[in-house]
Amino acid sequence: MLCIVTPALADANNGNWQTARRWARLLGGHYRVVLTRQWPDPAVPDTAAAIVALHARRSAASIAAWAASRPSAPLVVALTGTDLYRDIAVDASARHSLALAHRLIVLQERAPQAVPAAWRARCRVVFQSGPTRRALVKSDRLLTAVMVGHLRDEKWPQTLWEAARRLAPTEGIRLVHIGAALDAGLGEAARATAADCPHYRWLGGLTHEAVLRRIQRAHLLVHTSRLEGGAHAILEAVRCGTPVLASHIDGNIGMLGDGYAGYFPAGDAAALVDHLRACRAGQGQTGGPLDALAAQCAQRAALFDPAAERAALLGVLRELSPTP
Repeated sequence: MLCIVTPALADANNGNWQTARRWARLLGGHYRVVLTRQWPDPAVPDTAAAIVALHARRSAASIAAWAASRPSAPLVVALTGTDLYRDIAVDASARHSLALAHRLIVLQERAPQAVPAAWRARCRVVFQSGPTRRALVKSDRLLTAVMVGHLRDEKWPQTLWEAARRLAPTEGIRLVHIGAALDAGLGEAARATAADCPHYRWLGGLTHEAVLRRIQRAHLLVHTSRLEGGAHAILEAVRCGTPVLASHIDGNIGMLGDGYAGYFPAGDAAALVDHLRACRAGQGQTGGPLDALAAQCAQRAALFDPAAERAALLGVLRELSPTP
């Protein structure tokens, strides 16, 4: 049995939950997989042969308990963006998780650079994945850009709101924002922006399927994070054929590649608006900015194929235990 520890289960409807659920599905043909918030868990039989824990800090107690009770059994820790770009620098429990892990899974190709040198050799890159989806019919009358992410400081939604205020409603650019208000103050700011800017809509939290349909219909995905481990929304946009405008941070560069043309400096709403206006001006033109971004995203799409993710996960586990 393989135990996946995740601080987020279905009720959270966030990236950690999507990752845990997908890994359970991908590995289900090779292991009997159980998902839990913590280990040990009275509801989970104490027969697991290996553990994969998402989040070095938030799963630290489970990681320490596993290592203490069965130190030679495979222990894999998957590092999130807050682990990589904040917690391991300041939190002793997160660093202890790295020290205990036999392998560290990171979700994009720049992530190993953020791991302290002492543990970097334990890193394995496992790109997250999603099925290919066909783009849905897109409006010629408007350019629709969708942003997906719960409202919290790491996602830096203020960049999108400032962009909305820099755009005029008559420019033909519509901004659609999806995500629950995990911070009440950010929720108020979203409502205020919607009241002031008729071309900006905040839809709150939606089901995963509804989010995917919005991405399929959009001309662009906008991703404004200041801190990111490997955004699920980005890979889903790429697999839908929807090009991306993203903040120029390691977590996004590790997903889209060094030479991608759709970056803007993190927090720079004016640069984001410049991209949006260029895409709007070239909308419908063969070889225009939208086509160029879509072509670059298409070159990365194979990285996010489910078969590639399954093979990478199995590779990590088989390094530690050759037979399931």
